[in-house]
Amino acid sequence: MLGELSPGDVVIIDGRSGAGKSTLARELQRRWATLSTTPQLVALDELYPGWDGLAAGAEYAVARVLAPRRHGEAARWQQWDWAEDVYGAERVANAADAIILEGSGALTPAAASFAAVTIWLDAPADVRKQRALARDGETYRPHWERWAAQEQDHISRNDPRSLATHVVELA
Repeated sequence: MLGELSPGDVVIIDGRSGAGKSTLARELQRRWATLSTTPQLVALDELYPGWDGLAAGAEYAVARVLAPRRHGEAARWQQWDWAEDVYGAERVANAADAIILEGSGALTPAAASFAAVTIWLDAPADVRKQRALARDGETYRPHWERWAAQEQDHISRNDPRSLATHVVELA
């Protein structure tokens, strides 16, 4: 897959919670940096406006991170402050920077139009839940079902698996 990428490309990694998106994104960032450029990693966890914001975070990513680059403009977005429940610190990526956008809901038809490579990760529900709760602990447990419902809505509306240039099934 790395052979498919050029400096300035966008890679989108989507999958349900606990599927391994963040781990894959960090590894891809590390390996890509050894070949040419260090891509900017943008996690949708930084963009979702709270626990009910999966779709809104994905739309925000398209509008603020991906779309400006098409016009040669820098991407500018604000990170969501989960403690204060507001957008906070601004981040910037130059128009020529490579981007890895990862998160549940990231791969939509609108987002896919900006990407050189799109990846859908899948894993069994019990494995995903175990990973997610091990990662985020009791903070996430009360939100698991409502988040899973938003993920299912995203899958039903956008069919991200069909938009993926690469599908990875994990055990």
